[in-house]
Amino acid sequence: MTKREKKIVVVYSTPACPICRRAKAYLKKRGVDYKDIDVSASEESAHEMIHRSGQLGTPVIFVGEKMMIGFNQKKMEEMLAR
Repeated sequence: MTKREKKIVVVYSTPACPICRRAKAYLKKRGVDYKDIDVSASEESAHEMIHRSGQLGTPVIFVGEKMMIGFNQKKMEEMLAR
């Protein structure tokens, strides 16, 4: 995958969320660059997450335009591979 084809990964999370921490640890271990958006620190970020996903809970993860609610390692591997 070239730099231009690289998918943008965004993780909407909160510091207290254990599933969020597990998802980010997985991405870090795989060497995947991602943007972490702490929705507890910004009402605007929380509204953005809700608008994009329709979800109130975290994590919400986007790989390009593909969305994952929560964290499933197998699904994440598939999303990153596409």
